[in-house]
Amino acid sequence: MKKAILRFGLFGVITICALSLLIWALIDVIDNTTGEIIGYGSMVVSLLFVYFGIKHFRDKENNGIVTFGRALLIGILISLMVSLAFGILDIIYVKFINPDFMNEYYEGMLEQARSLPADEFETRKAELESEKEMFLNPFVHFFIMSMMVFVIGFIISLLSALILQRKN
Repeated sequence: MKKAILRFGLFGVITICALSLLIWALIDVIDNTTGEIIGYGSMVVSLLFVYFGIKHFRDKENNGIVTFGRALLIGILISLMVSLAFGILDIIYVKFINPDFMNEYYEGMLEQARSLPADEFETRKAELESEKEMFLNPFVHFFIMSMMVFVIGFIISLLSALILQRKN
């Protein structure tokens, strides 16, 4: 089980790193919305290794058998590896590669909110400022970004465990 988790977790980590580098290279070419879509897509692609890791364990290491619980555990541990790598990558990006990202992102969000009625705009502006302050703390930023990927990974793990479980 450890081999499958490490192997497919590493595949997921390598994939999220490669796709993040690609996104960073394109950051000046694409807008925030497109970047978010590509970012979420890269998370899902990287987390597809959850399915393949569970399937590999079942078929190659465990004689075609895997319980729902064991499959879920394998998926969660692979997801954890990918989510921690993503959190680290995101901190590297906002701290060292593009330290102005948070300001640029929130300015873009604020610009989008300007189409709202005045009272709603002020409410949204206050929300954005609060979020901005929260994300400036690297530990909070790391936790939130990692958890976002982990939640997606948990859902993929749950679905994969349901699909791939096979008893005697």
